[in-house]
Amino acid sequence: MSILLFAESQQGKLKKGSAELCSYGFALAQQQNTSLTIVTINCENVDQLTQYGASKLINLNVNVDYFEAHAHASALAEITMSEQANIIVISSSADAKYMGGVLAGKLQAGYVTNVVELPSTSEPFTVKHAVFSNKAFAYTVLEGKVNIIGLANNVHEKTTHSKSTDVLQQDAHMDIKCTQSSIEQSQGKATIADADVVVSGGRGLKGPENWGLIEDLADVLGAATACSKPVSDMGWRPHSEHVGQTGKPVATNLYIAVGISGAIQHLAGVNASKVKVVINTDPEAPFFKAADYGIVGDAFEVLPKLTEKLKART
Repeated sequence: MSILLFAESQQGKLKKGSAELCSYGFALAQQQNTSLTIVTINCENVDQLTQYGASKLINLNVNVDYFEAHAHASALAEITMSEQANIIVISSSADAKYMGGVLAGKLQAGYVTNVVELPSTSEPFTVKHAVFSNKAFAYTVLEGKVNIIGLANNVHEKTTHSKSTDVLQQDAHMDIKCTQSSIEQSQGKATIADADVVVSGGRGLKGPENWGLIEDLADVLGAATACSKPVSDMGWRPHSEHVGQTGKPVATNLYIAVGISGAIQHLAGVNASKVKVVINTDPEAPFFKAADYGIVGDAFEVLPKLTEKLKART
């Protein structure tokens, strides 16, 4: 028996969370006294993963250049059986969650998302994971012959290990049931899913014409931009930037909320971020109770000064 880990890539490049995921996979292999096999699909920089202690690294060269959950799950199911793996580690990204459910069905496996640490016991196999929008933790026993762990973001230290890794390139054909006709993707900007820093704006910015304040700060920090639900509903920003319980979840190192009061649905979607900073004119705004740092002030005065200070430091 062994551990199989799927490291996601996009347009041939590994996604940002791969280092943390592989570090967790190696620690899990050490805990379970077994070996780690890392699998990638159409990855061009696969050699970067040889530093994380895996015994084997398999890159599948397939006939599609986009993510398709059922096809990816079928490919991973085949490798799981050929490698006789009994634990599969994936991320908790939107794509991975979709694929994880399909993969669990194919393998009749146990599956838990948002896992935050190594299993507390092996017999029975018990994992700790975030529940209720990251407001609580649950311990779940997985009883499948194969079990799937979906690792949450920013929960495990990144480590490297010098160990000989066999790198294999395998050609594979994916049976695609759904054809992707087009995809719209922002270019040259950090994405909410991968960014270390997210700068988010709310109705306190008073209109889309003032969004340059958010973008200027984000550019200095190398951050992604985001917004609250009312902002996207009013058409100030695209829905792809809407974060919160009803939008995209955020689990970044630094989340800066500007002009966002902090409705419970918004807080539920961003409270997994390590450090939260709020800028608001209302000292009674709910976000201040959830934030690590707060500035009571007018964003139109604070943001230009903050941006200039940060520019001077770079």
